[in-house]
Amino acid sequence: MGYALFEMTIKAWLEAAVHDAERRGLIELKPMLEMLARATSALRTAEWNADASGEFDRAESDGR
Repeated sequence: MGYALFEMTIKAWLEAAVHDAERRGLIELKPMLEMLARATSALRTAEWNADASGEFDRAESDGR
């Protein structure tokens, strides 16, 4: 079985999660999903967030 790799944006995730909650009749989840999306966005853009590209790690090991 193959898996498609793609980047899921917070906006796309939120739209899919809200749609799924509505489909299941769980509309009361919408405010919590929106809050989770805002918190995730804030954490991803935080100054102290580590660079996940690994570029910083490679520079340190090269002595830069």
